[in-house]
Amino acid sequence: MGNDRETGATRTVDVRVLDDLAERGLLAHATDLDALRTELAAGPITFYVGFDPTAPSLHHGNLVQLLTARRLQQAGHRPLILVGGATGLIGDPKEAGERVIHGKEVVATWVDSIRSQVSRFVDLDGDTAARLVNNLDWTANTGVLDFLRDIGKHFPVNRMLGREVVRTRLESGISYAEFSYVLLQAMDYLELHRRYGCRLQIGGSDQWGNITAGVELIRRADGAAVHAFATPLVTKADGSKFGKSETGTVWLDSGLTSPYAFHQFWLNAEDAMVEAYLRLFSFRSVTAIEELLANGRSHPEAREAQRALADDVTTLVHGEAEAESARAAAAALFGHGELNRVPEKTLTAALRETPHATWSAGNGEPSVVDALVATHLVPSRSAGRRTVAEGGAYLNNQRVTDPERMIAASDLLHGRWCVVRKGKRFIAGLEISPSSGDAA
Repeated sequence: MGNDRETGATRTVDVRVLDDLAERGLLAHATDLDALRTELAAGPITFYVGFDPTAPSLHHGNLVQLLTARRLQQAGHRPLILVGGATGLIGDPKEAGERVIHGKEVVATWVDSIRSQVSRFVDLDGDTAARLVNNLDWTANTGVLDFLRDIGKHFPVNRMLGREVVRTRLESGISYAEFSYVLLQAMDYLELHRRYGCRLQIGGSDQWGNITAGVELIRRADGAAVHAFATPLVTKADGSKFGKSETGTVWLDSGLTSPYAFHQFWLNAEDAMVEAYLRLFSFRSVTAIEELLANGRSHPEAREAQRALADDVTTLVHGEAEAESARAAAAALFGHGELNRVPEKTLTAALRETPHATWSAGNGEPSVVDALVATHLVPSRSAGRRTVAEGGAYLNNQRVTDPERMIAASDLLHGRWCVVRKGKRFIAGLEISPSSGDAA
């Protein structure tokens, strides 16, 4: 039990939340874990995590912070989710090259989009309701002299020059705007501490220097001791950054990365990393994760852990209905379900992730061999005929035995698509277009 410091009411908090975060591998750095553990156990505290709008959507790397905020809220603590309408205009310095400066109107649009996204991961109602905040609210009217006197005076230049990202940029050059970014982020913590009693900031380990600058600023400006911890950077098995899919960034916006492609990204997780990813991104208990992995070791080909990971994360981001559609589409494409029952939107997204081509209806009905060639499943018509003769060609999961088999209107899924397959593994989509033109 703990005392709610804003209302005086007594509420239950989960005193094991830090232990759970540690067990999941979510604690890379912390200011003072023992002091933080004591304060979390004493009652609900207000914490914050921030996101800069550098694109119209957050991506899969931001999930670590979103889900950590969700875990802390479920443990009884109150989140402040900051979308940086001010810091997004400057940009946190990268290790190489200046960030592109986007227009104020563009950044404002991205702020609205990302605020809508983050609100899906936390509860906006109840005793621990999350509050969405924008740092433009307290920086827009801050004068240069006030900023330098009230914030800048607390930052020794030698300390700022010692930051790793600054050191790496000194030779190639770094603008004063990016050099000063740390002051803006530190001011955010100070302002949230003053406005809402915020006592904890969380973020990724690549932000640790900015985060601790905020802790130090509060100590210098207000004489208060506050807390911070950072989560580790997520990596692949070879230690490289956990990054993009084959088709690019994995966005949380379904208009930029379809739920099917999102599900496939997690389904393709490396065997060596799937346990770590389940601990970081799934809300299954650690015990349940260990049992899942143990059950999967006897049948590794089933990729049970990857399926659980893909289902869990897709459900968190896009909802159960989209996760189910993604599962059904993947099964149907590989002959384990009915293709005509896959929704058009999901089927289209799935086939866009495979080799695909467009065939103009003005060129007449294509044959299955035409489809195999057009989608590059085979290099030539003769190779396509051999594939058919050897029993390795499929149209909509039905084996084709006639090399002259034509694709009729009745074969089209949703009136536009057919699925061609070579053997068990190689799948492609042919879209029949009503427009004129040559076969793609």
